Amino acid sequence: MTKKKVFVISHSHWDREWYMPFEQHHMRLVTLIDNLLDVFKNDSDFDSFHLDGQMIALDDYLAVRPERKPELAAAIKAGKLRIGPFYILQDDFLISPESNVRNMIIGRDQAREYGQEVPLGYFPDTFGNMGQTPQMMTLANLKTAAFGRGVTPTGFNNQVGDADYASQYSEMWWQGPDGTRILGLLFANWYSNGNEIPVERTAAKKFWDQKLADAEKFASTDNLLMMNGVDHQPVQLDVTAAIKVANELYPDYEFIHSNFTDYLATLSADLPKDLSTIHGELTSQETDGWYTLANTASSRVYLKQENTKNERLLENRAEPLAAMAYPAADYPHDRLRYAWKLILQNHPHDSICGCSVDEVHREMLTRFAKSQEVARFVAHDALTTLTAKINTTDFNEQAKPFVVVNTTGFTKTGLTRIVVEWDRIAFSATGTIQEQRHQLEQRLAELPELMVVDAHGQSVPFRLIDQQVAFHYDLPKDRFRDPFQAIELTIELNVVNMPAFAWRTLALQPATQTLVPNAMVKAQPRLISNEWLKIGVEDDGSLTITNRETNKTYHQMLVFEDTGDMGNEYIYRQTADKRAYYSTDFPMEVRVVHADELGSELELINYLEVPTSADEQLAKETHAIVDITQRTAQRSTQKVPLTITTKIRLNPNSRQIQFESHVNNQAKDHRLRVLFKTALTAETHVADSIYETVTRANRPAKNWQNPTNPQHQQAFACVFNEANGVTVGNLGLNEYEILPADNTIALTMLRCVGEMGDWGYFATPEAQCQGAFTFNYSLELTDGSEAQRIASYQRAQGMQTPFSNQQTWQHTGTLEADDQYLTLATPEFAVTSLKRANNSAGLTVRGYNLSDRQVPLKVTTSLSKQAVNFFEEELPEVTTDTLMPMEIKTLLLTEAGRA
Repeated sequence: MTKKKVFVISHSHWDREWYMPFEQHHMRLVTLIDNLLDVFKNDSDFDSFHLDGQMIALDDYLAVRPERKPELAAAIKAGKLRIGPFYILQDDFLISPESNVRNMIIGRDQAREYGQEVPLGYFPDTFGNMGQTPQMMTLANLKTAAFGRGVTPTGFNNQVGDADYASQYSEMWWQGPDGTRILGLLFANWYSNGNEIPVERTAAKKFWDQKLADAEKFASTDNLLMMNGVDHQPVQLDVTAAIKVANELYPDYEFIHSNFTDYLATLSADLPKDLSTIHGELTSQETDGWYTLANTASSRVYLKQENTKNERLLENRAEPLAAMAYPAADYPHDRLRYAWKLILQNHPHDSICGCSVDEVHREMLTRFAKSQEVARFVAHDALTTLTAKINTTDFNEQAKPFVVVNTTGFTKTGLTRIVVEWDRIAFSATGTIQEQRHQLEQRLAELPELMVVDAHGQSVPFRLIDQQVAFHYDLPKDRFRDPFQAIELTIELNVVNMPAFAWRTLALQPATQTLVPNAMVKAQPRLISNEWLKIGVEDDGSLTITNRETNKTYHQMLVFEDTGDMGNEYIYRQTADKRAYYSTDFPMEVRVVHADELGSELELINYLEVPTSADEQLAKETHAIVDITQRTAQRSTQKVPLTITTKIRLNPNSRQIQFESHVNNQAKDHRLRVLFKTALTAETHVADSIYETVTRANRPAKNWQNPTNPQHQQAFACVFNEANGVTVGNLGLNEYEILPADNTIALTMLRCVGEMGDWGYFATPEAQCQGAFTFNYSLELTDGSEAQRIASYQRAQGMQTPFSNQQTWQHTGTLEADDQYLTLATPEFAVTSLKRANNSAGLTVRGYNLSDRQVPLKVTTSLSKQAVNFFEEELPEVTTDTLMPMEIKTLLLTEAGRA
């Protein structure tokens, strides 16, 4: 008789920072690995230890114990310490597609420095799993993914209800939206089902009777997986002795201290033919809805905003500018990888989710700042190098040329702001600093009438926003710093339909003609409009917006809603009073800020008053660790002002309305959202997810009990039907909800709570998010066509990346004043990366299909093209001129004959 095999894998799920500050967890990690190195030497029966799938643990250990690196490397080479394949254990949904990929690239590269990575996509505690995981794992040469959430296991021979989210086994096929399929392993009894195995025989018998029954309830084969560890678990020093006892107690089983590589090989050979197939994203939609943890998308929203800014700086500015500016030999791989590692250190699920103690998130802000400064340095240096190559000799001698660059993968229209240095006096020049300043102030007072011209001498409308004398300095690469004072003129201008990865050269100069305004955007005290839209502010402060193409009018748009929150960093729970405060019930003011050729801008001020906090009951319940579903707290009767100042901007050349709201939050225990009532008849909607425009139901499953249905997004959410559509974009606002009564898109701006939640009471006063906040978001109305929707998705994504600007001077150059680095002619292709290749002299362009249709992929370049995976390995069977439905595609561009 063949024995059943029990694979015991020792591990410790290492949350790098969570309920204690990073260094507290860090010191315990050092102890863990110290102990492991001792176990490897002293226990020959100890097979190996799984280091949680994340390479950063080695970086952290060696920061304290650098002298043990040779010993550590020897343990890895011997297979005693199992490492990789990722750099950190990320939250899938709250970081960008590229961040997910760079996590795999950096993790694998570091693992290969020591040996071989574990061939397993490892997501033990991710708060939901992205739908494109199967395709992404395949593009990283991984055939299996293990995860702890998102699937309902129904047990051997039990009927499976909804195959998208349920499996009769803990093993299943997982199919992505593009059709790619991998093996999925669910930790049906969690990743601690074999933790702290008893050695004493009576205790061991009781332990294993229960654990074996639990595992066999869901296992599809006679190969049972027992995870010997849990969060921050010290290594079980006597685990091999416990396994010997188990083998004596259960003669029909073979207990093996093992590893994932051996387990997966054995499991794969024994898989039955009747495995279920689950589809797409796994977000626990078959639960009661309380513990999906989707509200981590709105906890400490400032972290999400900083993260999005950081990602856009790296992905959409520093990398493409460096690719455009430098030959392969000069590309700053090292600096960019350093910046990537800094931001990835903020991406573990307890970090970016905002569900840790205050000390953790304070340190995250420092990492964001460091990563952003590196990205800014690279971007500025690259932009300076690029502009120096552009021929600007067609401008007159008095002109101050500057270059505007679109570093996104889409054609882009919008305002850009640039500071033009009109004149300067160096500190080293004649006269005191005060005398120099006086000279500049005199010249500023005598400033001539100005105009902006393009490279063909045509006048370009602009606004003069500010003028001043300011101190600055240059840092030449070949000599000492050069301080100076300068006349600075801040201008805004409208860039129209600039192609992807293109630049235009313009100049500020003395006017050579009389400029006659030609207003294209009409504005009244409460009404602005352009060719496509008419926007009116009603007496209650809401917007009425008409799509002039379809003649469809939307009411009650841009309504702010404030509700009480007695939940925690993980979960929103409305206070028991169920009272909502709406901006439409309070006074408002509106005024016209701009109305000219560059567009119109209204300023809307909503004067809300909301409760100062929850009542005293919430403090009692949180300290008593009362579950959020059982809390009874209400909101305080005392009120505090909540004034929301919103800039509403309409460009004459765009269908997109842009909003910028400012709030100084002094209230606690509440949630602030902005509502866009679509009133469209639709059962589903789409949202921007990880390499996917995902379709989601507007109503949750029947067994959903949570009154709310929060969802994750990247850049947009869209409700549409065959005749009309509404796309709401955002910058770092990752939580939304579709209110099914009228299909309102509710965008969360702030969620303010005072405790971490989960397994105890951890006070987090900084999660109350007191102080000033700015929120950027957008709205676009479409007809029923896919083409308009795709264009609205592009503009929502493009809104997150501003134009890059750089002043230059008159000089010859090899580049035209207006040109395009790379030509893209596939609207459905959402570019996520343009950079120098890691492993060759070429370039890589990566993106994905925004649609669910096959489309031609038109990337025009003089370089040769080949399709590659995430590690830039050729995929000879994949075409370069077709984009399949939902496909993620990376193109390697090289000179003919070079690799």
